[in-house]
Amino acid sequence: MKNSIAGLSEFYLHDVSFDDMSDNPRFDIEFSLQAENKKKALYFETSLKVKAKQLFKKLEETQAKNEPTFSYELFVHYPERVEEERVDLSRLGNAGYRVYDAKTASSFSPPPRSVIDLHIEKLIDSWKHLSNFEIMTMQLNEFEKYYELAVAHHQPTLIVIHGVGEGKLRDEIHEILRLKKEVKSFVNQFHPLYGFGATEIYFN
Repeated sequence: MKNSIAGLSEFYLHDVSFDDMSDNPRFDIEFSLQAENKKKALYFETSLKVKAKQLFKKLEETQAKNEPTFSYELFVHYPERVEEERVDLSRLGNAGYRVYDAKTASSFSPPPRSVIDLHIEKLIDSWKHLSNFEIMTMQLNEFEKYYELAVAHHQPTLIVIHGVGEGKLRDEIHEILRLKKEVKSFVNQFHPLYGFGATEIYFN
């Protein structure tokens, strides 16, 4: 779900049953500014894992105070943009990406992501004229880009959303991962957010 929200405002997301809350659900949220600010990060990812015991305690406190709602703090200040990062640029160069001076690298390379969505409509607006081969090539290039960024930034994990479909994209990605020395393991199992449409990668 994607929406814009102003300060001190709110919008409805979804109803969650008490039975589902017993499974300790996790909510992954990505924030970005409506107008880009060169001093602020391009986006900010955070997650909220709600534990049933803590939730019921909050409910009791809310009832005791006779308050209509309760809240969780996701962040206080939107993060500043980091101009210099320790990125292994040699890896990006070996993968075919253009390498810039280390002092300005973060100004040219996209920030890493913990989750990437390879559905073609997420990558490009006009895609219906593309052949299956062109679509697959674009998706695999996007995967390689964020894989290399994840490794260069020493991420522990990376989730790749490839969808279910006929499984061709998933199989291609799995074949690539089997040859990657940085990969400790990967798994395509049921995920509460993505079903069977995502692969979780764990790095060494």
